[in-house]
Amino acid sequence: MTEEVKNSPIADFDWDAYENGDTKTEKSREELTRTYDESLNTVKDKEVIEGTIIALNKREAVVNIGYKSDGIIPMNEFRYNPDIKVGDVVEVFIENQEDKKGQLILSHRKARASRSWERVNQAMENDEIIKGFIKCRTKGGMIVDVFGIEAFLPGSQIDVKPIRDYDIFVGKTMEFKVVKINPEFKNVVVSHKALIEAELEQQKKEIIAKLEKGQVLEGTVKNITTYGVFIDLGGVDGLIHITDLSWGRVSHPEEVVQLDQKLNVVILDFDDEKKRIALGLKQLMPHPWDALADTLKVGDKVKGKVVVMTDYGAFVEVAPGVEGLIHVSEMTWSQHLRSAQDFMKVGDEIEAVILTLDREDRKMSLGLKQLKKDPWEDIEVRYPVGSKHTAKVRNFTNFGVFVEIEEGVDGLIHISDLSWTKKVKHPSEFTKLGADIEVMVLEIDKENRRLSLGHKQLEENPWDVFDTIFTVGSVHPGTIIEMLDKGAVVALPYGVEGFATPKHLVKEDGSQAKVDEKLDFKVIEFNKDSKRIILSHSRIFEDANKAERNEARKAKRQASRREEAPAVALPAVEKTTLGDLGALQALKEKLASEE
Repeated sequence: MTEEVKNSPIADFDWDAYENGDTKTEKSREELTRTYDESLNTVKDKEVIEGTIIALNKREAVVNIGYKSDGIIPMNEFRYNPDIKVGDVVEVFIENQEDKKGQLILSHRKARASRSWERVNQAMENDEIIKGFIKCRTKGGMIVDVFGIEAFLPGSQIDVKPIRDYDIFVGKTMEFKVVKINPEFKNVVVSHKALIEAELEQQKKEIIAKLEKGQVLEGTVKNITTYGVFIDLGGVDGLIHITDLSWGRVSHPEEVVQLDQKLNVVILDFDDEKKRIALGLKQLMPHPWDALADTLKVGDKVKGKVVVMTDYGAFVEVAPGVEGLIHVSEMTWSQHLRSAQDFMKVGDEIEAVILTLDREDRKMSLGLKQLKKDPWEDIEVRYPVGSKHTAKVRNFTNFGVFVEIEEGVDGLIHISDLSWTKKVKHPSEFTKLGADIEVMVLEIDKENRRLSLGHKQLEENPWDVFDTIFTVGSVHPGTIIEMLDKGAVVALPYGVEGFATPKHLVKEDGSQAKVDEKLDFKVIEFNKDSKRIILSHSRIFEDANKAERNEARKAKRQASRREEAPAVALPAVEKTTLGDLGALQALKEKLASEE
């Protein structure tokens, strides 16, 4: 029966048409066309409808919208959803029902964009989790494709931990929540961090509830600053201050830890709400002072590295976490005040001598100069009184010059011992700082580590000779080199200086002598002991005038005597007789016989 039905002929089949090659009649063709057209969706250009993905490859997706032809959409329009597969229903925008090639032109991007604002607002109202494609970096964050809209993802909203490399997120599809919409400027802000904060908050509460001082936890280095390291304890952050990273001196935390490094830390303290947690790393290691060798003692030499410099000294690390201080006074035997930076710098490897060692208080002082011999031990042998040396000028005072013969051996040249002849008001007139000067040792003060030195003693005392040259009354050429209230300083031959008061500076014409004027001066006083020569220019012409007056008076007296002599002499001659002459002769003989 079944076989018969299958093989039974069609009652109204047109065998003549079939024989002629036409299997359909005109009537049936029209009916079939109408039936086919009615079976297709009625679509219009520029509208959004749903379609089904029927094929996929790397470049494009084939979408069936129930139309007489399928549409092709580039795969980059689905990059926000890498999990798309055949059979998924997607929204498409009909750009053109048929192009020149008869192809249906569709767009998924435009379909999303046409309803994007509606979807974005709906996602924010419903606190919905949406997917977005991270397109590129921008200032402060990333640009994310969400429903065809370019949304902003702030860097702080990518994850709960700081992101150091934004580029690794470009091209990724991630889940987000819409956190802010600005319709006026068409701005959308999304967050990935918001998705995981709720879960982390619960973890954080559980961790905080279990926290105890002294507890050791494993954490991950989350962030490194100049003052410390933030550790992620699993949703809860703690801080290791830079001083708690190592027993040794740390200039920057990066010397000890690295980002994302896992390490064990101990809880040192936290506030009442446990929001601020202080952690320690060095506390999990034994203190270096406890491991210091028992044999180490005062006087031993140690090597170390300079870790900190100050004006008053240097801290040297002789073992990890064990430091000693070299005070600047222990760096050199020199007595001159200097900065510690003149001797060393941070990072220098040096050798020093232990001066003090206090294991209980964990303090150590070191010395650098002790590696050299104390120059004052045999000062009398190397610098005996009367010996001559070359020194360097280090400092001036009103009363003299401080010089250094060698490092640690200082001496003073008193201002009166600088020159035999020159009147030095201040040592800076005679020499300058840093200059070399020849000296003779006059006296040794070993207790106070000072030498009394002289410069003028290198030459013989010229005042022994001056005593015969600048005699009182002698006249010498001189130049006025300085004018003072009480008089003038005059430069004389042989480098010696004299002094003249104002009344002795009056010239013959009545004018006053001036600086740099060259005149003749008469010595009116010479004092060898006080090295003083008092001069006068006025005395030269005053004495000459006086001499002239005296000569005139003398000549006048002589002239007067000559005029009076004849009147007086003649009577005397007349009165003289031979008897008078005999009497005189007798008197002379008597005196002779008495003798």
